[in-house]
Amino acid sequence: MTSQNKSLRFSMFALLYFTQGTILGYFASLNALYMLDSGLDMGKVGIFSSIALIPFVIKIFFGMLSDRVNLMKLGHRRPYIVIGLLVQFICLLLVANINPGQHYWTYVALAFLLQLGMAFYDTCTDGLALDITPQNERGILQGFMVGGRSIGVIVAASAAGFIAQRMGWSSVFYFLAILTLIPLPLIFSIKEITRTPDMRFNWSAFKAFKNKQVIAAAVVGLIVFLVIVGANQNVNPHLTNRFNIDLSTAGLVTTVWGIGCVAGAFLGGIVMDKTGNRNALLLSLILVVPALVFLAFVPTKPLMWAAAVFFGLAYGLSQAVYFALAMKYTQPSIAASMYSILMAVTNIGQGIGLGLAGGLAKSSGFPVVFLLFGGLMFLILPFFPVLFRKKGA
Repeated sequence: MTSQNKSLRFSMFALLYFTQGTILGYFASLNALYMLDSGLDMGKVGIFSSIALIPFVIKIFFGMLSDRVNLMKLGHRRPYIVIGLLVQFICLLLVANINPGQHYWTYVALAFLLQLGMAFYDTCTDGLALDITPQNERGILQGFMVGGRSIGVIVAASAAGFIAQRMGWSSVFYFLAILTLIPLPLIFSIKEITRTPDMRFNWSAFKAFKNKQVIAAAVVGLIVFLVIVGANQNVNPHLTNRFNIDLSTAGLVTTVWGIGCVAGAFLGGIVMDKTGNRNALLLSLILVVPALVFLAFVPTKPLMWAAAVFFGLAYGLSQAVYFALAMKYTQPSIAASMYSILMAVTNIGQGIGLGLAGGLAKSSGFPVVFLLFGGLMFLILPFFPVLFRKKGA
């Protein structure tokens, strides 16, 4: 591929993850505060978050559809990506007029549909990335993807808190809807490849899930994402409770967290390239645990910024390292399906983590959640011998 095509590819994937990051930025920085402000409690927030993640758990079906069906001869990936973006766009316009305190289940239902659209284009974006990205570019690709998503988080968090405080919550959703459309022009500038016989959907390829390394990779992903995503939901509510910060400050905290994510994503790619997958995953553990302990006991308001960026660094590195590791185990004939299964397992972990974090925060307090989740991170260690048994892994 030409350097221009390489630049276009990386830009498209970064922008697709950017628009996903804008939604994640809202949920990371403001949704819990919005729901609390609407008269709900952290228990309801946890239930909402778990239900909203269900589409990412069932995304295997989107992967199978994309792997098997060339939609109206337009491609296996691009038309599905466009459909997913449009679903997200429409749901954002609708949810702008829903008060979660008065219409909780309507808000949950629209969030579910929004996440359904996001899961649809996310799955097909990953499939397209696996289709057209050479093996030796996948590490840096994950840096661009996670980095793009983190920049989306930064943009959304920075602006959304300001917009919410000065213009109201409806304007936040309209703003996010506009950002959803940004990747569309580049999607049509990238051509899908012709699927060779070894890339065609093959049910027998699912036998790969009998492999102990694939199983170990799936369990590690569940644990890592349970910890980092579950803990992340509680960061702003914890800091708001501890230091009485306002919505704009909460958005800025997530901005600082997002900057850490960008740095962590690229650091993860570099570490993987230079020292291997095992050391990169070990570094994830080494960073996540102290970051959570720091959050639990952050003593002063000035230090909350350091805690946010430290946790962001650990979060971004952990995501990039695991996503690149998961790509290692995909079979070409079921690329989107197999990768989506591994990602679905991580989303099961997220759902468990979000529900657990919300419930425990309500009953035991935020510091207890951070400490408990830090302890859970050590559960990945028993899987290292299986996961990295091959030399050079």
